[in-house]
Amino acid sequence: MGELGAFKKLARAESPERVPAERIGDHREFVRVLPLAELRDQGARCMECGVPFCHGGCPLGNLIPDWNDLVYRDRFPEAIVQLHRTNNFPEFTGRLCPAPCEAACVLEIDEGNAVSIKQIELAIVSRAWDEGWIAPEPAARPSGHSVAVVGSGPAGLACSQQLARAGHAVTLFERDEEAGGLLRFGVPDFKIEKRVVERRLAQLEAEGVELRLGVEIEDRAQLDRFDAVVLATGSRVPRDLPVPGRELDGVHFAMEYLYGRNRDVAGTAPAEISAAGKHVIVVGGGDTGADCVASAHREGAASVTQIELLGEPPPHRPDDLTPWPLWPAKLRTSYALKEGGERSFSISTTRLSGNGRVSQIHWARNSGSPPFEPVPGTEETRPAELVLLAMGFLGPEPRLLEELGVERDGRGNVATEGFVTTVPGVFAAGDARRGQSLVVWAIDEGRRCAAAVDAWLARRDPGERRYAAAGSPGSRGGL
Repeated sequence: MGELGAFKKLARAESPERVPAERIGDHREFVRVLPLAELRDQGARCMECGVPFCHGGCPLGNLIPDWNDLVYRDRFPEAIVQLHRTNNFPEFTGRLCPAPCEAACVLEIDEGNAVSIKQIELAIVSRAWDEGWIAPEPAARPSGHSVAVVGSGPAGLACSQQLARAGHAVTLFERDEEAGGLLRFGVPDFKIEKRVVERRLAQLEAEGVELRLGVEIEDRAQLDRFDAVVLATGSRVPRDLPVPGRELDGVHFAMEYLYGRNRDVAGTAPAEISAAGKHVIVVGGGDTGADCVASAHREGAASVTQIELLGEPPPHRPDDLTPWPLWPAKLRTSYALKEGGERSFSISTTRLSGNGRVSQIHWARNSGSPPFEPVPGTEETRPAELVLLAMGFLGPEPRLLEELGVERDGRGNVATEGFVTTVPGVFAAGDARRGQSLVVWAIDEGRRCAAAVDAWLARRDPGERRYAAAGSPGSRGGL
């Protein structure tokens, strides 16, 4: 596998990036692909481990050593076949996944020395698109069954593609005007240009998936004609900030801001929320918060500050808390903060103030761990003309679940046994089922849910009623 001993003489190569001073002037992707010679060197570094822990680190179980070796040998057409065996959309994960596979790489025992798996993945699929190796794969014959998938994020897209390739007639419903979910409207173009999403949508349509855009499922009768239904609506209820002044103008959820920015960049609608010339506070230290920071930079904000409730993590992997091969809980600096702005940890917001519109944020330093008690004498006030709340999500929106009679678990997500909900013939996948998570988990959820739906449909005749009559023996409630 790779070159014997190469990991001893070849260093890890990081993803090449456009310099911050250049990239903040536009919305083009800032991550580049390594040259071929360097990619082959990185593939050569794969160790032929007796146990490839990278498989377990990747939710999709990607066959990483296999395609590392194929890249090393310059056999890219075979590499994309191996990559697609486990991952429908490697160009999504190659751009957006934080790469838990690299954290699980045996070379990562020497921290910072893992094989550049994510960069190799992106290079394989990028070349495959450029060379025309990726083509629609329609089913050989129809099954006679129909499936509705509600929600066109990565879970819904992966589920739809797998079901269509199994021969089922798939209709994908999306309430927004374009498909892609947060890939389209939540993640900025400088991380994933929308052409990347659009070419996969074109592939799905060529494989027989019907896209119904701008359609909100408001009545269960809209789904009655389908043999099965998959809920892939995501986790879209944002966590709020219950402090005095939350009602002031200029305080918004992060997705309100990012949806507007993405539509503005696409030229489809002007943004109603702007950071231009303003002192911006981003509450929340995750990826969504980073996207807000970077978007504010590109708008020309007067200042950008990102605050985090939790304490500052250690600079290196804490072996007592998250030993290899677990994902390390250590300090990371986002791409957005490399472009500018400030970051503060252990911050508890106490109130927001202003005359009708927010102008200041008031906070205190906290203990850095639950229950995050404020430290006396650490109160501060900062200018804040735009406050963006990026504190995560609490679960799926409840209205459709209530309309369908689908039960929820203790966390507010769709309750399932595997992927089967409490309503016969209704399945759930992605963040709606497991809670807020990563794009790689969403694709995995979509694939495994499709397998569950396919197995369920295989036991039924086309046209057989999906729902048992309410109150009948064995019924778990009908629509």
